[in-house]
Amino acid sequence: MDVENIEDPTIADIVKSYKKNIAEWPKPTIDKGVVWEEFSPLERDRDLVAKQKAPLAVLGKILFFDPKLSGSNQISCSSCHDPELAWNDLRGVSLGNEHLRGARNTPSLYNVGSRKSFFWDGRASTLKEQAEGPISAHHEMAMEPKKLAKKLKKYKDYKALFVNAFGDDEITYDRITDALASFQETIVSRPTKFDRFMKGDYKAMSDEEIYGMHLFRTKARCMNCHNGKYLTDESFHNIGLAFYKTKYEDLGRYNVTKNLDDLGKFKTPPLRELLSTRPWMHTGGFVDLEGIINFYNVRPSDKKMLENKKNDPMYPITDSLIKPLHLTRPEKQAIVSFLKVLTGTNNKMERPEFPVK
Repeated sequence: MDVENIEDPTIADIVKSYKKNIAEWPKPTIDKGVVWEEFSPLERDRDLVAKQKAPLAVLGKILFFDPKLSGSNQISCSSCHDPELAWNDLRGVSLGNEHLRGARNTPSLYNVGSRKSFFWDGRASTLKEQAEGPISAHHEMAMEPKKLAKKLKKYKDYKALFVNAFGDDEITYDRITDALASFQETIVSRPTKFDRFMKGDYKAMSDEEIYGMHLFRTKARCMNCHNGKYLTDESFHNIGLAFYKTKYEDLGRYNVTKNLDDLGKFKTPPLRELLSTRPWMHTGGFVDLEGIINFYNVRPSDKKMLENKKNDPMYPITDSLIKPLHLTRPEKQAIVSFLKVLTGTNNKMERPEFPVK
């Protein structure tokens, strides 16, 4: 799209208004009561290599890639979180033990150490707690936690790794999850041209990308949920994908809290590395960015939802933040162009060797 050919004469001025310090940018469209943060650039972690070489993270990396952590000795954490696939599996939903399908899309682990809660429903509050879920789930790794430490104790090379990480060779499930969490904290994105633009390189983004960012912040109202450094509010919303009373029903956060206000709510995903982490949403049902924008462009009828809720207290109500956007095709194209600048990391991490004796 050639921004200069758009009939709206204010487009050039809008683009110009972003070529300055972030504090001077046009204010985003934020609904009353919404807590939000301004965009901020990623900084390259100069200490990342040292963190990756720390004994605890080294142990965690080996454990992460080792299929011995599964009951079948065939599945590792990396089966669903593959570094060559942007730390997810590019499937609609996960595939695990006995080729059983999961119910939700596998989230990428990029920047997972910066999350405040984990899983689509937020049922884990720490990375350590998050690591426990897939190991024990029958449809994932199907490993009994009580048996895992005993299993690894058979390998003297693992004992040496635990000595390096903890000072002695005691192998416990608690230490295993500590190590896995430590390794996952080193999985981070690298700055993109979006970050370079925010830091003052105003040639890093095209006019179309800048205009798309403006629409993302204003008319499209995306900043209500996707804000801050990682473009997530770390909260939970019902966007209308609970599929209530169908075979695909998933009530999300409600299944954890049993709070009726949480019916159909799922965590706002970060948008960093967006292009590399498709398919999208907890259903894994979206593979096209314009398709997602079209989904948000039309809001369900408030009247019909309220009538359904009156007749059925369990009926999930779509979040009031989801409103008709009335975006034009050129506007949607510009937003897609902006979303593409959020991807920039190409991870080719080598798989480690596992203890065999």
